[in-house]
Amino acid sequence: MACQKIGTLGLELCRKSRRTTALSAAASKIPAFACGSLASGGLTLHGEKSSEAGVSLDKKVNSSASHAAPATHRHQNVKKRGEELLSRSGRAYSSTAPQVNPKTYLWARYNEMKRLVHDLIPPGVCNLLNPATIYANNEVHLDEVDIYGFDYDYTLALYSNALDAMIYNKARDFLIEHYKYPQEIGKYDYIPNFAARGLHYDIQKGLLMKIDAFHYIQMGTVYRGFKPVPDEEVMQLYGGTNHVPLHQVSGFYGKGPKMKQYMDVFSIPEMTLLAAANDFFISNDIEYDPVHLYRDVSEAVGMVHIKGFMYKWIMQDLEKYILHGDETYAVLHRLVNHGKKLFLITNSPFSFVDKGMKYMVGKDWRDFFDVVIVQADKPHFFNDCVKPFRRLDSNGDLQWDKIKSLEKGQIYKQGNLYDFLRLTGWRGSRVLYFGDHLYSDLADLMLRHGWRTGAIVPELEVETRVVNTEQYAQSLTWLQALTGLLERLQMHKDPESKKVLEDWLKEREELRAVTKNLFNPQFGSIFRTCHNPTYFSRRLCRFSDLYMASISCLLNYDLSYTFYPRRTPLQHEAPLWMDQLCTGCMKTPFLEEMAHIR
Repeated sequence: MACQKIGTLGLELCRKSRRTTALSAAASKIPAFACGSLASGGLTLHGEKSSEAGVSLDKKVNSSASHAAPATHRHQNVKKRGEELLSRSGRAYSSTAPQVNPKTYLWARYNEMKRLVHDLIPPGVCNLLNPATIYANNEVHLDEVDIYGFDYDYTLALYSNALDAMIYNKARDFLIEHYKYPQEIGKYDYIPNFAARGLHYDIQKGLLMKIDAFHYIQMGTVYRGFKPVPDEEVMQLYGGTNHVPLHQVSGFYGKGPKMKQYMDVFSIPEMTLLAAANDFFISNDIEYDPVHLYRDVSEAVGMVHIKGFMYKWIMQDLEKYILHGDETYAVLHRLVNHGKKLFLITNSPFSFVDKGMKYMVGKDWRDFFDVVIVQADKPHFFNDCVKPFRRLDSNGDLQWDKIKSLEKGQIYKQGNLYDFLRLTGWRGSRVLYFGDHLYSDLADLMLRHGWRTGAIVPELEVETRVVNTEQYAQSLTWLQALTGLLERLQMHKDPESKKVLEDWLKEREELRAVTKNLFNPQFGSIFRTCHNPTYFSRRLCRFSDLYMASISCLLNYDLSYTFYPRRTPLQHEAPLWMDQLCTGCMKTPFLEEMAHIR
């Protein structure tokens, strides 16, 4: 998201940096260099001729004046110059150019770039992202979509944060009452915003952490209980590395032999309870097996759902727990009015769905849907063909008739996708299905059946607000610029320069911490580690064509709209990317001098 906003400043930053570099250098009596930097200018910091350049300034001026020459002549000049460079390699030459203190030079570059970053973030730039935007990972033509499918929980029905505390408290009580955990655990209250979706939990070590798309643990985001684990200890625990092998990270549905990834919004109370229970045993120096703890907490949270407590709370106070019900009605009404077919596939029971839909949409909510399936047992619904469909009567009681067609106005239970496809004929990119769980709702549909998929990510609304702040824009832009300076100027190896670069590296780490803490002090953004996408973000891009904060975002788009994904440059495709633009330099320092090898 940051690249979409700050990247638009890049070209202007590059232009202005090239205009102002010479002026600032003249003012400070320090020579400044643009894309070619020191090497292509032929100067070292001590007034000697560079062994890489080996050409006088007069020759460089003459060379630049001959740019109008034919291409073959220019090629000969470059080749001749390359031969001169090779023949003069390693020799030093005297020069009358002024000597430059390396420390002064580096800090001059730093200060000039910092001023540019400050000046080039115009007023209002921090409001460019709209939280109601739909983001595209793949090209999607809505005019080709005839059938819209929906999950229920956190898709058609969004819930307030008050539900998280209720789930946590009831599961904690189950640990104490049914699993005989110490009563003192009851003193641990729910901590909102401690955990974040997409985190991994090391079952055997009892550690909660964030892992990036390349299976590296983000240092500073590893927690044992509520206490962060030092980076040095993390490295020791994982054999001298912060990389977690593929077979340990997770299986296809987010759970491997040693790791569990928490992918849905309902999992946030579970992660918090795991942290609380771990913290209790560690703080009281009580020996315990983290594997047993993980299983007990998982079962306790499961009991909240299985025994129907969550359904009961919501049905007793729909107004408290269900958000934006009027927007759900508006989306469904609009789709039906445009002749689209709708269906619902949810794991929740009919009585719960019925009451919630009546609250949001009205007593005739079933008229909107061509097919309604409850207690579907996803993800198994999508990947096996074992369970047949059963019909429910108006009271929710099972019927015994064999299902030969899926009829509008009827309620069906269980079933499987293969029978669903056979009975409806709804296949391929004509179908767009929305859900919040990347594995249970979307993965099989995208990879095995070719449906279009839309991920509901409520966290987008909060994260967009953060990205739209001036503090984030300033911090991230300067972080990118500083990283570019470090990359470009790292060839300065004298002791004073090394000390300056070390100071910059420390500042870079501090900036990373600042941007991380703006989202979540423990784990940062659910979409990014320091610079890489998170494991969650990688799965989001893999399993969803579109993603958005809620289905109400559909109200902002015409139903013939085409979503085009932004072409994100690969590393080898971007001749001028953010860090190069910030420094006014090409990524390869001596690109011009190396032209002769082509």
